[in-house]
Amino acid sequence: MFDRKIKIAPSILSADFANFGQECEAIEAQGCDWVHVDVMDGHFVPNITFGPAMCAAIRPHIKGVMDVHLMIAPVDPYIEAFAAAGADVISAHLEAGPHIHRSLQAIRGAGAKAGLAINPGTGIEDVDYLLDMVDLICVMTVNPGFGGQKFIHSQIDKVRKLRAMIGDRPIHIEIDGGVTPETAPLVVAAGADVLVAGSAVFKGGSVANPAPYGANIRAIRAAAKAAL
Repeated sequence: MFDRKIKIAPSILSADFANFGQECEAIEAQGCDWVHVDVMDGHFVPNITFGPAMCAAIRPHIKGVMDVHLMIAPVDPYIEAFAAAGADVISAHLEAGPHIHRSLQAIRGAGAKAGLAINPGTGIEDVDYLLDMVDLICVMTVNPGFGGQKFIHSQIDKVRKLRAMIGDRPIHIEIDGGVTPETAPLVVAAGADVLVAGSAVFKGGSVANPAPYGANIRAIRAAAKAAL
């Protein structure tokens, strides 16, 4: 069932790469809502991370939603593989190819929820014609490719305009980049409900000592809820 309760989605890009399965279990045990997987190809973005095989490997360790963000181009040849790997949500970038409508159709056709990601320099005019094809819009508040970047404040107005554009449609607005207890209330007040946080969740903790993960998640959630 769709709801706009605040959801914290830690990005495993900031986790211990040698212990992904345990890290996913740890963040869920510490109260996260979704697990966010940043897939990068070294072509669409200047970094390389992981692919469908890694998603399939961590899927048994995730009880909730696996949220897969494809920062790759082309997208279409890989949708089936990520869906088969267990992705619940698959987001493709508006900028990644000439036929994003077809990509969104393919994601839904593969049985996943369809996400549309937009870069900081991308306007929202084209999104209007895709609203009936999407379950989530991911607003990048950093330039995609690396974790730990600073939040781009101009995107807050974009979120506000998107929320007005969406109206009462059951579409999540996700924020990816620079989410902290300081920035979370800004985007939630503008209309966001899914917050991706990497370093802000994983800092100070480990699989052996996951308690800081929980403290970090609670701090982001509390700050976000205070803006409602």
